Amino acid sequence: MENNRITELFGIEYPIIQAGMIWCSGWKLAAAVSNAGGLGLIGSGSMYPEVLREHIQKCKAATNKPFGVNVPLLYPDIDKHIAIIIEEGVKIVFTSAGNPKTWTAALKEKGITVVHVVSSVKFAKKCEEAGVDAVVAEGFEAGGHNGREETTTFVLIPAVRDAIKIPLIAAGGIGNGRGMLGAMALGADGVQIGTRFVASEESSGNIAFKNALINSNEGDTKLMLKQLTPVRLLRNHFFEEIEAAEKRGASIEELTQLLGKARAKHGMFEGNLEEGELEIGQVSAFIKSIKPAAGIVAEIWGDFKRLKELFSK
Repeated sequence: MENNRITELFGIEYPIIQAGMIWCSGWKLAAAVSNAGGLGLIGSGSMYPEVLREHIQKCKAATNKPFGVNVPLLYPDIDKHIAIIIEEGVKIVFTSAGNPKTWTAALKEKGITVVHVVSSVKFAKKCEEAGVDAVVAEGFEAGGHNGREETTTFVLIPAVRDAIKIPLIAAGGIGNGRGMLGAMALGADGVQIGTRFVASEESSGNIAFKNALINSNEGDTKLMLKQLTPVRLLRNHFFEEIEAAEKRGASIEELTQLLGKARAKHGMFEGNLEEGELEIGQVSAFIKSIKPAAGIVAEIWGDFKRLKELFSK
């Protein structure tokens, strides 16, 4: 494929971005995806500042290709994370879960390319006004934290494409070349993929979590905790507790207490499949293997190219 706006923006070979996912996206995964021609992202949301520094340094040692850091703006030590990113010379930052105006100008002053993740047309427009270089528009099929509006990727991408002029990256429900081709046909310049890369050898997710992912079926995930921060979870005992609480009209305080602390770490990183929070996307239903990240990139890109040529005949 000839260069497009995303490959040119990041200096990468393929317009495939690996999402920065908490507990699953360390330096090994980011470096592997970048070395394979995509853009790897370190997920900083589950890292203490000095742990983030270590991951950035290890990633720099493992690849000479571009990589980035995903920074949830709700992170309590956000100032420290931003300072480390600047000190370590990271050139690409994806921000999420917050106002893009807060950090975009400061990052761009340092020569950093800034991308913000949104789940609606309204916030995509705000991103463009804030001066970001590109937007990730994420449909509610996606794993992890998500939009309350429940707008699907198929509806969101063309709507955002019509609303903004800057490069657009599609996310949510994309896990193979078919999904990538569909997203590009809807107006995206590239794709961001999370769940498929959780089931990679280099993902830092617990092997029990990876196996739960590849053994899941259609309907095994659901958007939960919409009163707090909406999050798509894989069905387990904790999921059922939350579902029952929400059905009986539990208060925000009760849901907060039920959620407790470090649920995602227990589930995704430590492998507690019953009491942990297992954040995963709907595409988990058709992912049936754990593969090296490079193989995943090659497979997605190969299928995308083959199908694009097939449909252009």
